[in-house]
Amino acid sequence: MEGRYKLEILNNTKIFKKNGQEFIALENTSLQIPEGRFVSIIGPSGCGKSTLFNIIAGLIKPTKGQVLLDGKNIIGENGHVGYMLQKDLLLPWRTILENVVLGLEVKGGKKEENIAKALPLIHKYGLKGFENHFPNELSGGMRQRAALLRTVLYDAEIILLDEPFGALDAQTRLMMQNWLLNIWTDLKKTILFVTHDIDEAIYLSDDIYVLSPRPGRLKTKITVDLPRPRNEGTMLSREYIELKQKLLDLLKDENDQDHAI
Repeated sequence: MEGRYKLEILNNTKIFKKNGQEFIALENTSLQIPEGRFVSIIGPSGCGKSTLFNIIAGLIKPTKGQVLLDGKNIIGENGHVGYMLQKDLLLPWRTILENVVLGLEVKGGKKEENIAKALPLIHKYGLKGFENHFPNELSGGMRQRAALLRTVLYDAEIILLDEPFGALDAQTRLMMQNWLLNIWTDLKKTILFVTHDIDEAIYLSDDIYVLSPRPGRLKTKITVDLPRPRNEGTMLSREYIELKQKLLDLLKDENDQDHAI
């Protein structure tokens, strides 16, 4: 049905060439994502998750396949999505406020208007009082908040998050997961989230796509039928534990096959 999906990745394959050799990073992979969903992508290292994100963001082109946003092919075009890597990449010479508005500056917004858009989010989402601090004066979790707000303020309807909490300790990570869910609930963005952490994928997501080892192929899609809002008690439910075991088995099967080759 036309208009059913916000983002469609259709039969994407990416072949890289190095020193005269070819290797397939991603093979015949398709994802169909409705608007407003929180989608996680998991799989072993080297399965093509970051390659897929780079294709969606327009940083590289697939060897074959399409990427459709609202039905329009956006291959090789950037500026359609917000994209955040694991490192916060805050500019150390700019204050937190100046970092948060950076994406708006790139889009050509006026300084006063940019600040007017940024301050309410800074105040609402836990950075009030830190606007004029520099990144080296904040904790890792606080810096990630600033980087995520910068990504959100870019005002793309789709946000790509590539392991944004991977370097945080467990307690801070859970706090940031809840923080991210609050933003997602409030702003109704479509989020694609790469993680190696099964618990994180289940806790955050509506859908989880599992990729195979390289060449990355879609192994399965799992819908997470856990009620929202979620909290720490969600992780103790029978449904959560059963889903975690299912994902562990899927990844274990792939690891066993990989070692057998």
